Amino acid sequence: MDLPPLIVMGVSGTGKTLIGGRLAAELGLPFVDADDLHSSDNKAKMNAGLPLDDEDRWPWLRTVAGELTSDPPPVVACSALRRSYRDYLRVKAPQTFFIHLTGSREIIIDHLAFRSHEFMSPTLIDSQLETLEELSAEEAHMLAPIDLTPDEVARHILKHLPFAD
Repeated sequence: MDLPPLIVMGVSGTGKTLIGGRLAAELGLPFVDADDLHSSDNKAKMNAGLPLDDEDRWPWLRTVAGELTSDPPPVVACSALRRSYRDYLRVKAPQTFFIHLTGSREIIIDHLAFRSHEFMSPTLIDSQLETLEELSAEEAHMLAPIDLTPDEVARHILKHLPFAD
């Protein structure tokens, strides 16, 4: 089965890395955590609780786009918060399919309380929620609720992917 590049997206604390890794393993695809592709300057900025701006994000997005063109295409955990970012990624890899992990601010805050992250400060959640632009009909995507266990979220996604058996 030929799958397109898959981006597991959402704000910090939605489980992109955990769910993306599980999907990649289940689908037999490589996994890329886009957080690992940030520059040391970006990581330091986020660790200090400062949100990234577009000047910070564009070099990172170019690197993410390069990953999407790999063969086989990977599952990528990437926030992809703005439509312009997703449009750029789709120009570079037109078949990209977005899996948006969604949940209430309260659920996301609960998730953040139980994890430790190398550089992502929990104080940035409100900035990310403000930055997030909902996916449109032109963007191939599905929504996946995060008010389930990680195994249930992964099963939900696998069951509802429009091109998976």
